[in-house]
Amino acid sequence: MKRRDFLQGVAAGAVATGVFPSLTRANAQAGDALTLGDMSIQTLSDGNLLLPKGFLFPDLTDEQLDPILSRHGITQDPLEPPLNITLMRDGDRVVLFDAGSGPAFQESAGRLPAALEEAGVAPEDVTHVVFTHAHPDHLWGVLDDFDDPLFANAEHMIGQAEWDYWFDPETIDTIGEERATMAAGAYRRMEILEDQITRFKDGEEILPGVAARATHGHTPGHMSFELRSGSESVMVLGDAIGNHHVSFAHPAWHVGTDHNPDMAASTRVSLLDQLAHDQIRVIGYHLPGGGLGQVVRTDDAYSFILI
Repeated sequence: MKRRDFLQGVAAGAVATGVFPSLTRANAQAGDALTLGDMSIQTLSDGNLLLPKGFLFPDLTDEQLDPILSRHGITQDPLEPPLNITLMRDGDRVVLFDAGSGPAFQESAGRLPAALEEAGVAPEDVTHVVFTHAHPDHLWGVLDDFDDPLFANAEHMIGQAEWDYWFDPETIDTIGEERATMAAGAYRRMEILEDQITRFKDGEEILPGVAARATHGHTPGHMSFELRSGSESVMVLGDAIGNHHVSFAHPAWHVGTDHNPDMAASTRVSLLDQLAHDQIRVIGYHLPGGGLGQVVRTDDAYSFILI
């Protein structure tokens, strides 16, 4: 057994036996669920994406990439990253972190309405929709089939820098031809929601127990969110760490979906170090098993351990 594999097994055992600070596990249905103080936190599946290896990792050779993927049992191309949306219920607040893809992005995605129904939540019950960023698989699900807001009673919230970038009419001309459709789609939805959107900045407590943390690079204003009750916390990562294989093994390596690859890599390196050191639980939008887990350092790399 390789040392890294051994350490991963030890880390998994530590999580299972409570060596790390533990949260209370609740019922796991659409994804998985935990309680954090008075908060009930559940992940819901919006389906999955289909992304070619060459699109996700354009700078890597097969010799670099395939051994890492095979260690995680991934042999297919395209890859099928899951879409995990966080649902938080706290008193009379019903909060979604991101809104999924809707019906207009990929056929394998757009499953959030069904997942909400399974969780016993109607769209009109949602009080807040908080965006990590404005990529299609996070934003495009805000509208229904008639281009009306799906979460009609909700306050929508997004970081100021992210809003400024995607709502700038010049972005579509400067983002590059391959991403122009994303920019147009974001602008159209943000324009419809403009009167329902609140903007915030890094470090603000946007809701009781929910603090915004700047994790820029994947997009210009990408935000993660720390959910805290007393000494316990969970970090909703969005796409700050977008996979459980390459970006954990080599966080400094570039990822093709990042707008600013150098900044995104720097963010990943520092974020993984913080999460492992402080033993903060995470919810990753594209991480496996519903996305709820623990970051563990193993030698010079990191591992994602489900909890």
